[in-house]
Amino acid sequence: MSTLDILLQQLANGLILGSFYSLVALGYTMVYGIIMLLNFAHGDIYMVGAFLGLAILTTIGSVLGFGWGGILAAMCCSMIITGLLGVLIQRVAYVPMLSAPRLSILITALAVSMVLYNGAMAITDGEYRAFTVDLGFEGIEMGAVFITYTQVALVLATAVLMVTLYLFVHRTMWGKAMRAIAIDKDACRLMGINVNAVIALTFFVGSALAAAAGVMAGVYYGSIHFFMGFVIGLKAFTSAVIGGIGSIPGAMLGGLVLGLLEAFGTQIPFIGSEWKDVFAFAILILLLVFRPTGILGKTEIERM
Repeated sequence: MSTLDILLQQLANGLILGSFYSLVALGYTMVYGIIMLLNFAHGDIYMVGAFLGLAILTTIGSVLGFGWGGILAAMCCSMIITGLLGVLIQRVAYVPMLSAPRLSILITALAVSMVLYNGAMAITDGEYRAFTVDLGFEGIEMGAVFITYTQVALVLATAVLMVTLYLFVHRTMWGKAMRAIAIDKDACRLMGINVNAVIALTFFVGSALAAAAGVMAGVYYGSIHFFMGFVIGLKAFTSAVIGGIGSIPGAMLGGLVLGLLEAFGTQIPFIGSEWKDVFAFAILILLLVFRPTGILGKTEIERM
């Protein structure tokens, strides 16, 4: 393959990877923007969404098939159920801790993460599960570069979800309430905004997007496992920091930037695919040193 072919192929790979990071990073940044919580259980919610999507697809596959119709239905159902799970976690684990020190609620988030992935491990016996779909291997061939229709569809689906979220946050009353609460909760209560309901909605939306990413990852990689949320959770957090945690456009941009950097970083001499995680977290360290607010972050926002 020529250098141009390699660059184009890695561009496609980076966009796919960055799409997953962006969807999960949105949950991190939305929750942090409203209640200043780094929800480290979010990666495991992504994992739960993937398993729910597989279970639903297996159930309805005999009726809707294992093509895009069945996948879309399974993804929508998984998003709803996982969103409700996110609200339940928020009500049970986080609401009682909102007035506690930040370290306490952070430890609670880690405990929720352990409950989720250990529960999934017990249910699946720690084994990989095949995410069986019937999409074929057709695609677009440009010389030595080959991009499957599945890759194109996943990137487009991510773009639709991101645009929908952006419009929701900036064009609806609920979205305006979210942005207002991120600035001043007490003033919002005085104005009659149901702060607890808006926070619950934020957890629902963030968890639903993580579930969508989990289902799409299962479709793309062909298998899922109980520990799949750990690394992508850290990568999504890195993406949120790169873009500027608390900024929704920043989370979208940060995920795409990290995905592209990982993809192209594997082509650097002495940095193969086995070093891509080291490369990604080295970028995080450098960013925290030289630009701790991220690409789109604001210096006046209080940081943990």
